[in-house]
Amino acid sequence: MGAKQQPEYKQQPEYKQPEQNRTPTQLLFDESPEPMLVVNAGTLEFLEVNRAAIQKYGYNRDEFLKLRLTDLVPAEDRGKVKEYIQGERSEGSGICDVRHLMKSGKAVEVDMLVHHIRYARKKAALVVPQDCTHRKQLEEHLRQAQKMEAVGMLAGGIAHDFNNLLTIINGYSQMLLSSLSESDENRSSVEQIMKAGERAAELTRQLLTFSRRQVVRPKVLDLNVVVAGAAVMLKRLIGEHIELRLIAAPELARIHADRSQVEQVIINLAVNSRDAMPAGGTLTIETQNMEFSEPYPGPHTTLKPGRYVMLAVSDTGTGMDEQTRSRLFEPFFTTKAQGHGTGLGLSTVYGIMKQSAGEIMVDSEPGHGTCVKAYFPAASASLPAADTDTPREEAAPGSETVMVVEDDEAVRRLVRDTLEKQGYRLLVAASGPEALSIAERFDRPIELLITDMVMPQMSGRQLAERMKTVRPHTQILFISGYTESAIVQTAALGYENTFLQKPFTPSMLSRAVRELLDKAHKPMSPKAESCSC
Repeated sequence: MGAKQQPEYKQQPEYKQPEQNRTPTQLLFDESPEPMLVVNAGTLEFLEVNRAAIQKYGYNRDEFLKLRLTDLVPAEDRGKVKEYIQGERSEGSGICDVRHLMKSGKAVEVDMLVHHIRYARKKAALVVPQDCTHRKQLEEHLRQAQKMEAVGMLAGGIAHDFNNLLTIINGYSQMLLSSLSESDENRSSVEQIMKAGERAAELTRQLLTFSRRQVVRPKVLDLNVVVAGAAVMLKRLIGEHIELRLIAAPELARIHADRSQVEQVIINLAVNSRDAMPAGGTLTIETQNMEFSEPYPGPHTTLKPGRYVMLAVSDTGTGMDEQTRSRLFEPFFTTKAQGHGTGLGLSTVYGIMKQSAGEIMVDSEPGHGTCVKAYFPAASASLPAADTDTPREEAAPGSETVMVVEDDEAVRRLVRDTLEKQGYRLLVAASGPEALSIAERFDRPIELLITDMVMPQMSGRQLAERMKTVRPHTQILFISGYTESAIVQTAALGYENTFLQKPFTPSMLSRAVRELLDKAHKPMSPKAESCSC
């Protein structure tokens, strides 16, 4: 048997002290933890370097003294360095933002702090290069966050206007369809309108999710259970040419999130991976407990210290270059052919993770596949477990008095038409002040107030507060295309479960109204009629 081979150790460049008896100034220079370089201001030749510079760059002292400062700088940055040391900026001190080359060839971004001095009776410059890679990453994170926030505000505004329109389109389509017989020649046309409206509503939901203005109903969830449930659907979505592997971590911590949103994250990431593997491959979905004791930096984001539950979706597909990866979460950005993607899938994932107080990181290289890691904060053990979803039945008719306050005339008419057909007595107003005036004159109980959240003159919250003062037994149902603080506002009033997001259909509205009234146990009015005041 041959002799055991000893491991190789990389030898550090030798540092030779220029003098045996160093002065205090020389000692401070040599032992400084920051690299320090002294260069001739005229020739840019190195006159002296300290220990930290030798360790940082990989050259020994003798090698350094044979080089010029420009030898450490890529060709495209050399003019900038010369101008900073030899040009008009050569008076005083300053910072030059450039790249420096290590002996290994690696380029590092540095803030090159320059002090102009006299050294050995020569005009010189003391250069202190400070590695600014981390600062550059943080600045890029900030720019990316600001860009996404601006796009999100625009997306949310567009979605708000579209939701009002879609409430009308989808609502009247459903009402019209219910009035047509199976044999009616117009039934197919109305069904196509409804399908188009539903697709448009899904797009606006994705925009609202990206802009973090979607109403969420978080519950304590077992991510392993959610993944296992989604896997049944995924097998149909990804096709037989792709192998699906699930790796579930045992004793996984719980998360506090909206189940439908978590399912969206899983499905959107899986579909994106599927499209990256047209010739087949392996899709792996893995869960894992993670804990970070200090900030963990990644591309475009930094994880805060804490406990997380990680969802990793990996594929063996085509991968992405840095340029594509940097735009990955922008809405409507897609590398797919026209007609094969909206470009909203990953922006939706981004919005969900931000809305869930989580983070998302992407690791990908061309030809080496992609791994997307979504980090959900671990839930507190004191939070209650998730409720079991129960199927909803069609809403029963009613005869209570309902006040509808909505500044959009078409939406107002749709709500009125829907509830009148259900037998309710309707009071209709276009603004908060008008609603209060009607309520003051109306001498019977008003069992329910349906109000838009955002209206001119008086907001839905303000109207609800005023109405509760004069009619404390009136139930409240808020409606809105979006409102960034809808949940906070309704929760502050004690109405956590009384928000209906547009676009809604007549059946959704009827169920919400009936559930609220049944919960309140209000007596029924003797006769249903319409009252337009």
